[in-house]
Amino acid sequence: MLARCALLCAVAAVVALFVPFGGGGVLVLVVGLAGLALCAVGVWWFLAHRGPVRLLGALLGIGAPVGVLLLYLGNGLWRTALSSLALWSVALLCARTAMRRPDHRIRTRPAARPRRPVLLMNPKSGGGKVGRFGLVEKAESLGARVIVLDPDGPDGEMRDVTELARSAVAEGADLLGVAGGDGTQALVAAVAAEHDLPFLVISAGTRNHFALDLGLDRSDPSSCLGALTDGEELRVDLGDVSGRPFVNTVSFGVYADVVQRPEYRDAKAETALNVMPDLLTGGGRRFDALAGSTQLLSQQALLVSNNPYTTPDPLGGGHRARLDGGELGVIAVRVEGAAQAAELAVRGASSTGLNVLTAQRVEVTSEADSLPVAVDGEALMLPTPVTCTLRPRALRVVVPRDRPGTAPPAHPLSWRRIVVLAFSHS
Repeated sequence: MLARCALLCAVAAVVALFVPFGGGGVLVLVVGLAGLALCAVGVWWFLAHRGPVRLLGALLGIGAPVGVLLLYLGNGLWRTALSSLALWSVALLCARTAMRRPDHRIRTRPAARPRRPVLLMNPKSGGGKVGRFGLVEKAESLGARVIVLDPDGPDGEMRDVTELARSAVAEGADLLGVAGGDGTQALVAAVAAEHDLPFLVISAGTRNHFALDLGLDRSDPSSCLGALTDGEELRVDLGDVSGRPFVNTVSFGVYADVVQRPEYRDAKAETALNVMPDLLTGGGRRFDALAGSTQLLSQQALLVSNNPYTTPDPLGGGHRARLDGGELGVIAVRVEGAAQAAELAVRGASSTGLNVLTAQRVEVTSEADSLPVAVDGEALMLPTPVTCTLRPRALRVVVPRDRPGTAPPAHPLSWRRIVVLAFSHS
């Protein structure tokens, strides 16, 4: 029924361009697509240039959609555009819902209550969530030993969390956990996997991508402590980039170059705008990648993830359908100019500048001896070639039995599939 509704609304959206309000449908379509392309060109000029060209890009990026709106209003086309857009939006909503597949649930088993759990907590992570939610006190009341990390230690960084975790294991810990960012989560998770110990994720970081894909409550990290008394255990994959573990993503290129800057942490947007022109117009490092058997040449940005994201937008709210699929997700971007930026805006994942695929192994090479890499958001320099692999189901994760869970993912939208569903008799 949803597929039939999607087809009906799609046809109605086309009809609405020409019938109800005196025509103008072709003009609505052409002007809308032109406005989208011009907006993409403006964004490219704004990011890839400085001075007058950047100002022109900002004006074009803002002015193009405003101009489209004014043209619709001035020519009496707004009702045609609005009705067609509304119908098309309903068609997309029905189509995506019709294609939503059953939620893949990782097989779980009841988790034994740990006798000597050890939790590492970063008090500055997530803007101070450890203190704000009283995580130390709550964990200790449940019998856990808590190690509070010192971000302002004598070496300017936290003590080596890997060594702290290994010391805890040597002293008899039967569960390791972390309240902190995903980079810290990955380091301690590797120690837990090395000793085949259960690992507890506490969503006290900033974005908490790993916690999101485990179905944990990101709004209240203290709820994750419920796994200590009433938990379930599941096995997930653990990524490896040249010997360093990762739970979410490894980024090369533009993003990795930006986060290397010492001023980035205090002025993220300003730093990105200052360095983007050099990175996008030839000054940035280009690199090649071999993802499985697919050669990706002269890339500007590459993101490798521990299992693929359902949409090519992991930084903007995407999530992974599963964490035990045994495959790396790969998103590669190469945009050479304003025209290709416009194509990317109009065609999305079908554009020539974007490659989305999966692989068992990804190798990144460059003429340079080392490359800037962002591993779960942490800035590193790694010697080339840089190799990304997965350790399937290597990590035992304990989660509370009572948790929000994850939304079931959808297949990539295929209207051919929608037609098949619509006319199916089953």
